[in-house]
Amino acid sequence: MAATILLVEDERKLRDLVRSYLERAGFTVLSTESGAEALTLAGSAAPDLVILDLGLPDVPGEAVAREVRAAGHVPILMLTAKSAAEDRIRGLELGADDYVTKPFSPRELVLRVQAILRRGSPAAAQERPDSYGDGALVIDEPRRAVTVRGAKVELTPTEWGILVALAAFPGRVYSRFELINRVRGYEFEGYERTIDSHVKNLRRKIESDPGSPEIVTTVLGGGYRLGLTRDD
Repeated sequence: MAATILLVEDERKLRDLVRSYLERAGFTVLSTESGAEALTLAGSAAPDLVILDLGLPDVPGEAVAREVRAAGHVPILMLTAKSAAEDRIRGLELGADDYVTKPFSPRELVLRVQAILRRGSPAAAQERPDSYGDGALVIDEPRRAVTVRGAKVELTPTEWGILVALAAFPGRVYSRFELINRVRGYEFEGYERTIDSHVKNLRRKIESDPGSPEIVTTVLGGGYRLGLTRDD
């Protein structure tokens, strides 16, 4: 079954162009120029991914992103005319899985949508979940589930991709560049530092106990690694 994309963009020509490219790629597309209608569609149509322009005429795109994220874990790809690194980081901290600045290539946008959806798809079946740190962290890839000290944790597709990449080889240091390519499947110039925002959000979710060891460890000048060992 084709994935459903909710496209929220107030520029009609751009909206029609992006819709055309997405439909040619095999997606079912719902589109609107209104933030208020986008929230209604997000609730009623249960899209697989939301492409969200931040400069909407009625409801700020940031407010739409917060409500969509609060209602569930639908991936969000943000569109904006703001290109500063601080703006990208702010968008990621709102829960976006990717951030595209205008003008952009519709073909690249389609590739990014496909990459996000691939990251969220179930992995091949395994006999049992992987456990780390004497059961402190459990990753169940087929069910795309994570538990930390017995409590289930909800992750965005990008946060999930980072954690799974780090857990594949516990203790191995991954540079930011490596994580981008492993998680996203393509290179994106200027994006290397913004991976820190995703790691920050991931840590906030999985390291809420200040007395426990770090799960994701920063290596100065190197990148990140999983701070737990795999259980036998």
